[in-house]
Amino acid sequence: MKYPIAIEAGNNDHAFSVVVPDLPGCFSAGDTLDEAVDNAKEAVELWLETVIDDGGAIPEPRTLTEYQANPEFSGWIWAVVAVDLAQLSDKVERVNVTLPARVLRRIDAAAKAAGESRSGFIAHLALRA
Repeated sequence: MKYPIAIEAGNNDHAFSVVVPDLPGCFSAGDTLDEAVDNAKEAVELWLETVIDDGGAIPEPRTLTEYQANPEFSGWIWAVVAVDLAQLSDKVERVNVTLPARVLRRIDAAAKAAGESRSGFIAHLALRA
């Protein structure tokens, strides 16, 4: 998915400011234009991951042309950041993990006490970390 980003030019005293219009509250900055774009990509990925974790919907990006016509962004620099949604997917994948038997027994006991499966218990712990 490709999200347009609006970049307000920086100078020696101010960083380049970045706004992602399709993702409310998603913003970033960088000391250089390249750094601003890289940081914006990271901000978009974190914003999307948070929405997914909270069970929300991922907004579809609008076109650059649509945003360039908005006078609110007059004089801003435009770029696009591409995000691979497959990397944020909640699709279940089977994995093989090797653990010491005593650790596995502890995991199983804690999962049972929590009313969860082994996999669910480990996933919840990882998401909280």
